[in-house]
Amino acid sequence: MWRRRSSLSLTLHQSLCSSTSSKLPNSQLRPSFFSSSSSSSAPNSLDLGFPKPDVAPPFSSSSVNISSLASITRHYARCYWQLSKARLSMLVVATSGTGFVLGSGSAIDFPGLCWTCAGTMMVAASASSLNQVFEIKNDAKMKRTRLRPLPSERISIPHAVTWASTVGLAGTALLASKANMLAAGLAASNLILYAFVYTPMKQIHPVNTWVGAVVGAIPPLLGWAAASGQVSLNGMILPAALYFWQIPHFMALAYMCRDDYAAGGFKMYSLADASGQRTALVALRNSLYLIPLGYLAYDWGVTSGWFCLESSVLTLAISAAAFSFYRDRTTQKARRMFHASLLYLPVFMTGLLVHRLPDNEQRIKEDNSVEISSFLETKDEECENFNENEVMRSRVRKQARAPVAYASVAPFPFLPAPFTIP
Repeated sequence: MWRRRSSLSLTLHQSLCSSTSSKLPNSQLRPSFFSSSSSSSAPNSLDLGFPKPDVAPPFSSSSVNISSLASITRHYARCYWQLSKARLSMLVVATSGTGFVLGSGSAIDFPGLCWTCAGTMMVAASASSLNQVFEIKNDAKMKRTRLRPLPSERISIPHAVTWASTVGLAGTALLASKANMLAAGLAASNLILYAFVYTPMKQIHPVNTWVGAVVGAIPPLLGWAAASGQVSLNGMILPAALYFWQIPHFMALAYMCRDDYAAGGFKMYSLADASGQRTALVALRNSLYLIPLGYLAYDWGVTSGWFCLESSVLTLAISAAAFSFYRDRTTQKARRMFHASLLYLPVFMTGLLVHRLPDNEQRIKEDNSVEISSFLETKDEECENFNENEVMRSRVRKQARAPVAYASVAPFPFLPAPFTIP
């Protein structure tokens, strides 16, 4: 019975094949994988008789090259971003740009501002990169820095040195050509001070915090020099604020990360202060040093009187946070003071920009102070020739004066009216 069914099915299968072969051409009787390898475009693949596509396969060599190139570009861009400490460098650029605007007066050179910010960014990126080159072993021991490009071996040391040297020289040259040599000199000196003085001193003595404060105070002075071409007393307001601001800022950070800094081998001020009392006292003292800066900015003609009031309120706020940390020396209070310092700087710089006085008003105040001092000097000479001057003044009083003689000498309204000599 089973053999009869098998013979019937075999007979049926042969009849179907014979009927199909009579309708199909000879080229389609056998699948292509029975054909020779010379007739197949893909010798190691199965050809099931479907029509071959005319387009290239989706993963061609050109697409692979483009994707690998994009991956390499993203990798090095991320490494350069972290080597440059981009967020910190952008803060440096913000302080330099604020100094440029304050030194510009009534007319701001916006192309010059852009060139100055670009040059400052490049020099700051170079300094931060060199800092990481010198501290590669220390960064590898700290939780906060062990994933940086150099400790994690995502980039080589010669590559990082080449990057730092290139952007540092380019930034200095850009400031020299587009701003002036004074700004370029300040940038180059700050790079040297940060990379070759402050960086090794972090492993030698706690005074490194004050050296770092000097480094942070130079960028706004750089911006002022790039705009005005000189360093004047008025331009020291923002550098002084940055110097005193950095002390409580880094004291709070050093207190919160004491264990990490100790593991990295850094000599921070907080490591020699187990109770934290001296650390908190230094932070409080330097916070109080910020109080007179608002009045000095107003008195020297940099800002209006409103900034004096706003700066005092702002400084009292950060001083209150420092005092709270001094009374209760805990990590929570240190973090609160750290956040207060982060808020202080942008608000202070914004107030300087909003309430700054035009250049002509600053010049009036400066010239008036000069004229007052010269007036006092001439007063001594007048005392020697008192009799002659009295005679001259009596003659002038008796004669009628022209209307213009009653006007002050423009643009100095505080000077006395000129005498009319007969």
